[in-house]
Amino acid sequence: MSSYDVVIIGSGPGGYVAAIRCAQLGMKTAIIEKYNTLGGTCLNVGCIPSKALLDSSEHYHNALHNFDEHGIEVTGLKPNLQQMINRKNDVVSQTCAGVKFLMDKNKIDVHAGVGSFKDKNTIEVKDGKGKTSSLTSKNVIIATGSKPNYFPGMEPDKKRIITSTEALKLKEIPKKMLVIGGGVIGLELGSVYARLGSEIEVIEFAPTIIPTMDGTLGKELTKVLKKEGFKFNLDHRVQKVENKGKSVVLTALNKKGEEVTFEADYCLVAVGRKPYTEGLNLEAAGLSVNQRGQVDVNDHLQTSVPNIYAIGDVVRGAMLAHKAEEEGVYVAELLAGQKPHLNYNLIPGVVYTWPEVAAVGKTEEELKAAGVDYKVGSFPIKALGRARASMDTAGLIKILASAETDEVLGVHMIAPRAADLIMEAVTAMEYRASAEDIARICHPHPTYSEAVKEAALDATEKRALHV
Repeated sequence: MSSYDVVIIGSGPGGYVAAIRCAQLGMKTAIIEKYNTLGGTCLNVGCIPSKALLDSSEHYHNALHNFDEHGIEVTGLKPNLQQMINRKNDVVSQTCAGVKFLMDKNKIDVHAGVGSFKDKNTIEVKDGKGKTSSLTSKNVIIATGSKPNYFPGMEPDKKRIITSTEALKLKEIPKKMLVIGGGVIGLELGSVYARLGSEIEVIEFAPTIIPTMDGTLGKELTKVLKKEGFKFNLDHRVQKVENKGKSVVLTALNKKGEEVTFEADYCLVAVGRKPYTEGLNLEAAGLSVNQRGQVDVNDHLQTSVPNIYAIGDVVRGAMLAHKAEEEGVYVAELLAGQKPHLNYNLIPGVVYTWPEVAAVGKTEEELKAAGVDYKVGSFPIKALGRARASMDTAGLIKILASAETDEVLGVHMIAPRAADLIMEAVTAMEYRASAEDIARICHPHPTYSEAVKEAALDATEKRALHV
C-alpha cells in the first residue's frame, strides 16, 4: 500500500495544479485519474478544444466575409470540418501531454483508475481491467469536476440531442442547430457552427442571454450574434426534445404560455454543468453532497472531515477552470502552513464569442440590489482607431465605480481580446484602484486597451477624450 502526504482525485485544472503546488512545497503527492489522459474536462472536452474550434471557425468566417475588404482575394473557399477537428485533437493531445510532463517533472505519482474512499485516509483505485490498489494519505483533495447538466424532457441521446462533448466532434456541419441555453457553452459552440454556415436558434428560459452577467453585455452580445444569423427565443421553457431520426423536434412554452415547436438537424443541450461525484463513495469517509450535488466546504475549502478538502466544479461558486486552479494552489499552500489569499469577487468570467465578453466584480444589477451609490463610465469600441484598422468595431467597455470613493467596483466589456483586456481591471481592483487611477495611466496607442482608459475617464466627471 502506497502512502502519501496528499492524494488528489481528479486531474483537471484544479487537481493537477494542486498536485504541482503540493509537490513544489515538498509533499509526497499522488493524483488519481479515471480517464486515459490527464487534464479533465477543460483540456479534453471543454476549454481547450472549444477554443481551438472557435479559432478555426473564426479564420474561416474572416476569410469568407472580411478578407476582400482587406484586399485579399480568395476563391474556392470551403470549410473542412474534419480537418478542424483533427487540429483540435492535436491541440488537446499536446496540452494533455504537457500535463503528463509536469507530473513527471514534479515527481507526482499518477494512478490510473476510479478513486473511491475506503475511509477518510484510504483511497481505493480500480483500473480499467478491474484491478484494485489502495493508497493511504494524510490529506485528500477532491477535484472530480463536473459533467453536462440537463433537465427532464431534454435528455441527450448523443446522436441528435447532444451535449458540448458531442458538439466538439460532429461529422457534419448542421444545416440548423437548436441550442437550449443562452449561456457561455451554448453561445460559444453555437458561434463555431454559425460561422461555418449553420442556422443557429437559441431557446433560453431567462429574458436575456448570459443572464448571470451585467445586463448591458447581454444586450450588446444579442445585437452582435443576430448580425451573425443567430435567432433568439427568450422567456421560453423547454418541455421536451424528440429525436425523429434525421431531425429533432423541440416543444416549448413561450412567455404567454403558448406551446411552440422548433425543428432542426441537431439540438445542443447547454444548460450548464453539475458536480460529478459518482463512484467516490463519500459516505465511507463521512461525507455527503448537498441538494445541488456539491461537496460542502468552509472558507478554507475544507470539508466536514478535517483532512479532506474539495475544489473546483464540485464545490460552490462559478464553474471556471481558473477558479479551480486558484483553489488548488490555496489548499496546497494552506496544507504547507502558509496563509494564501483568494478573492472570489475578483475571479474574471469570459465568453469566447467574437468579440469576446469579459467581466470582473459587481454587475450594475447587483449594485442596485445592494443599494450601493455608484457611477458608470463607458466607451464604444468603434471609437478606437485600432478597432477601425482591424474591422473589429462592435462592443463597449463599462466601468462601475463608487460614487463616494471612486473605487472601481466592476468592469464589464464586450470587445476584441476582452479575455486579455480584463486582466487590467482585475489587477487594478486587486489593489483597490479608483477609476481616476486607471484614467491617469498612459495606455499605448493605437490599442484596444485605450478603451479601458477612456471608460475610466468617462466614469470620472464624464471626461472621455475620443467620443
